[in-house]
Amino acid sequence: MNSSYSTIRKNSYVELQSHNDPSDPRPSPKNAKASDDGFDEDLEVDFDNYPLIVGGSKTGSGISGAVFNLTTSIIGAGIMALPAAMKVLGLIPGFVLIILMGILSEISVELLVKFSVFCKASSYGEVVQYALGRPARVLLEICVIVNNAGVLVVYLIIMGDVMSGSVHHVGVFDQWLGNGVWDHRKLVILFAVVVFLAPLCVLERIESLSLTSAASVALAVVFVVVACVIAFIKLVEGEIEAPRMGPDFGSKKAILDLLVVIPIMTNAYVCHFNVQPIYNELEGRSPQKMNRVGRITTAVCVIVYALTAISGYLLFGQGTESDVLTNFDEDLGIRFSSALNYIVRVGYILHLVLVFPVVHFSLRQTVDALVFEGSAPLLESRKRSLGLTAVLLMLIYFGSTMIPNIWTAFKFTGATTAVSLGFIFPSLIALRLSQQVGGLSFGERFLSWLMLILATVVGIVGVIGNIYSIQSQSD
Repeated sequence: MNSSYSTIRKNSYVELQSHNDPSDPRPSPKNAKASDDGFDEDLEVDFDNYPLIVGGSKTGSGISGAVFNLTTSIIGAGIMALPAAMKVLGLIPGFVLIILMGILSEISVELLVKFSVFCKASSYGEVVQYALGRPARVLLEICVIVNNAGVLVVYLIIMGDVMSGSVHHVGVFDQWLGNGVWDHRKLVILFAVVVFLAPLCVLERIESLSLTSAASVALAVVFVVVACVIAFIKLVEGEIEAPRMGPDFGSKKAILDLLVVIPIMTNAYVCHFNVQPIYNELEGRSPQKMNRVGRITTAVCVIVYALTAISGYLLFGQGTESDVLTNFDEDLGIRFSSALNYIVRVGYILHLVLVFPVVHFSLRQTVDALVFEGSAPLLESRKRSLGLTAVLLMLIYFGSTMIPNIWTAFKFTGATTAVSLGFIFPSLIALRLSQQVGGLSFGERFLSWLMLILATVVGIVGVIGNIYSIQSQSD
């Protein structure tokens, strides 16, 4: 039988590829003029009108489900550090930076989707390998692992601080039940991992988490609404001190804080590791549809982040903690203060419980791709999936018992892995592939260079600031 198909490499997600597929944007070998590195020169691809993978899925999650999953990938523990970042930056620069970071992040996501069209990638790593080579893919996967593991460690730290208490704050359990076995923070975190997080993390498809993601977004909105209402009431009653509008340059510590706070902001929008898993399960997928998902998600996140940062800073002023959730153990000076405190803290802990498996999903996929390269897809090996989940949860738990607070975790990941995943790699992909296949307008090329330069500067300055900060604390 004459067939127009030939097998391609075994570890690819696509088993057959047509030689004469009229919808394939890449020309056939007979007509293509290939350069030495394997790219087709003189090739112009209509990126915007081509689905990311030929024969897009007819079933899967809709736009709302994809928005919930992508929003959940973004709005996690990072939101709790924003009021403290606002305290360092001041009200106006902090607000502007939240908007600017959201816009740049959305542009980088669209660039990532756009150039995934050409290489038909099913993961972030495949795009990077196609554009930059195998060593770059390994580096990217290491960044994803460090970033996601760090984020999940932060989730557990927050759960422990809020439920069991910390050095300066009373835990929810202590307020409800008094002293008891629940005062042991490590035990509470372990219980949460085994009873609540593990059952969600063993799910094998991110589409299965759409409903939990919707619930997590709703809980995040409840937190924001309650915080804004409390801040508004206190503002009307004249019980809020005048906030600082700009940054403080009056001391060495203040300047060092400024050097590390912008990298912390970059953590807020990093979701790129989940863009293609979410896309792959999007019903009737296309770049235009995914871009719509990204823009809706960005708008939601900018609003949520801005309201959280402003209301949290207004409520607690210079006393704002690195994890603002711990501030809600005190009397807020309004009616039903105790009940509102419980709603805010317990509601957000539930939000983190529902966010955790979404971030863990991409962490598990990346570890599997790096360690078990060439093996069958993880969906086809239940035993390997369960084994990876168990090992990762154990390591994340031990990490949460050793890192002191979320500020420490965020300032390091923000200056290294977050800027790399969110801005450096997407910019390099766009600039590299555009040399081979075109597809970038002057504005997109300018923005790609701008993001690359800014991200590099932020990363270098952030690392230097972190080093000086550690030295200052040791002195």
